[in-house]
Amino acid sequence: MPTSKKILLVEDETFIADIYARELSKAGFQVKVAKDGTTGLKTLEEEKFDLLLLDIMLPGIHGLELLRQWKLKHPDDTMPILLLTNLGQEEVIKEAFTLGARGYLIKASYTPKQIVDEIVNAISNKPIAPPAPSA
Repeated sequence: MPTSKKILLVEDETFIADIYARELSKAGFQVKVAKDGTTGLKTLEEEKFDLLLLDIMLPGIHGLELLRQWKLKHPDDTMPILLLTNLGQEEVIKEAFTLGARGYLIKASYTPKQIVDEIVNAISNKPIAPPAPSA
């Protein structure tokens, strides 16, 4: 994967953000991390990214609201958006896809390496694995 691909990771848990940022960097991506939804949305407005990796439970505005606001202002934007969360409720998943998410990844069901693989698939326009059923 060429290093020209930029990813915005919106994740408030520093430990998790560091793990994913490290794995994505090792895979050749440029990664920028935003620690809350408000900063994530502002960063999206200021820079161009090839993919948005978005947590749902965030301080400031939560991930689904960030997604809603982004799509309202940029309805024709084709940047893949993957939600990376531990919320597995069907209604939340359905809302994410309705708002334009391309994939929905449950943190507990994927290793960081598998997350990188899903990001490569999304950027390459390949199918994303379906969300794992919640227990």
